[in-house]
Amino acid sequence: MVRRLAGPAVVGVALALVTGCGSPNAPAAATHTVTVTNCGEEVSFEQPLERLFVNDGGMIAIALAAGAREQMVAVSSMARDVDVLRIEFGSQVDDLNEVAPAQPTLENIVGAKPQVLFAGYNYGMGEERGITPEILAGHGIAVYQLSEACRQMEGQSVRGTMDPWVALDTDLRNIGTITGNAEQGARAADDIAARLERLRAAPQPENKPMVFVFDSGTDTIFSSGVFGGPQGIIDVAGARNATADIQDTWTTVSWERIATADPDLIVFVDYPGQSVEEKIEVLRSNLASRNLKAVRESRFINLPYAMWVSSPLNIDAAETLRSVLEKHGLAPQSGITPSLDAGQLDLAGNDWLQ
Repeated sequence: MVRRLAGPAVVGVALALVTGCGSPNAPAAATHTVTVTNCGEEVSFEQPLERLFVNDGGMIAIALAAGAREQMVAVSSMARDVDVLRIEFGSQVDDLNEVAPAQPTLENIVGAKPQVLFAGYNYGMGEERGITPEILAGHGIAVYQLSEACRQMEGQSVRGTMDPWVALDTDLRNIGTITGNAEQGARAADDIAARLERLRAAPQPENKPMVFVFDSGTDTIFSSGVFGGPQGIIDVAGARNATADIQDTWTTVSWERIATADPDLIVFVDYPGQSVEEKIEVLRSNLASRNLKAVRESRFINLPYAMWVSSPLNIDAAETLRSVLEKHGLAPQSGITPSLDAGQLDLAGNDWLQ
């Protein structure tokens, strides 16, 4: 269901002259605003935007790709993705101010004195955590929400309102625009669009293989539906997502889902809490999964979290997945070589890289 990428989501620039003074550490007085479409609403951000707080490895990658490194005064939830971020962005990662290794508290955010928080529901924000756009507005902090995590209906937890590649394209362009780096954001989005076209133009399997996303699992399995990053990745790689019928981003499914799908390949999200070895052991011991062909033949891929959630690393995941499908004879040879060398990642369960 992947569509051709939409153009920039910028809808206007409005002058809003203000006066005032501040401390040396305070952002410069706003001289105008830029307005972008975010989660279906026009949202204005004062300019210049000099202090941006970014939560989560995927959004950190979006901000870096969009040229916003100088505006990033604080980040959180980066520790698990440092290695892959450093492969992609080099020394830009080294001096980022990580104020929380996992999800930030309201105190973490307010203490960094950002003008804008780049986060999303279940990606740092949530009513139960006391971090919402309304609460942050009371502290003088605006919010740009991750497009992948846009809520389908106000007050409901179900997320996802657009194709995952469109969501990523939108955020790269918007983050570039609101941080004064519109050209860089557009270049990053255009580069991904060109790589997507190469993947779409590759020879397609006569019968597309089935791929199951296994984030983690014990009593149930945490997987990803049609609006999550994995849907776009799996689709352009030439395969089918076993949970594409679920109208959500990331969600819980039953063990019957994986048994019914009998996937050709299982992809793991490398994420703290359950190691890849533990995930494989769960699959090999559970009655619903131990006899599935992917489990019997150890057809597994383990890639970092930031390559699966909405981020510019999604295109690297798609190229890598395509190469793995070809290695297993599940897709025709395409001649596409992954731009990111996943062999540099010290991850277990990736014997296919040898």
